[in-house]
Amino acid sequence: MSVVSAVPFMKPLHMRSPVPQGRRHTLPASEFRSLSPEDAISVFEIEREAFISVSGECPLHLDEVRHFLTLCPELSLGWFEEGRLVAFIIGSLWDQERLSADALTLHKPHGPTVHIHVLAVHRTFRQQGKGSILMWRYLQYLRCLPYVRRAVLMCEDFLVPFYQKSGFKVQGPSDITVGPLTFIEMVYPVRGHAFMRRNSGC
Repeated sequence: MSVVSAVPFMKPLHMRSPVPQGRRHTLPASEFRSLSPEDAISVFEIEREAFISVSGECPLHLDEVRHFLTLCPELSLGWFEEGRLVAFIIGSLWDQERLSADALTLHKPHGPTVHIHVLAVHRTFRQQGKGSILMWRYLQYLRCLPYVRRAVLMCEDFLVPFYQKSGFKVQGPSDITVGPLTFIEMVYPVRGHAFMRRNSGC
């Protein structure tokens, strides 16, 4: 299921003349949609540049990106500008209270928790608030999925304030380490917004 843009592409009420044959359609200026395995290379290129320069590690390698976009594409969200991917989120389902090493590679189809593996923004579009906007849209989308009760993620210390602004709460240190890297686990309660779901057109 894709998430539509807040500013839909408006068609004119009256056409003055027919569109000439062969004319190219203009791509929407901004589009939000679920990702597919065909988007994997674009996703990985953005992720690799964003994370390798900071921590030296990617949350997901290319084969893992393809893995999750094949198993659960509905738990991903990409932001496209004129057809170009500029930011994305990839998630999967998890079935335990806290994340374990298995959560890094497994998708539990009946789990009530969305594990957000990665959020990344293309380098030329950073410092524009796109990460916060994309996360807000993603969390609103999760509220439309009746089986989702909460979202969890793990991040490095310096990113905790960013996710707190989106409504995530600190659960404590994560049991997962990647080389020398340690993480904080954070949670966002999706359950409890039943009224919003009933009145949001989900």
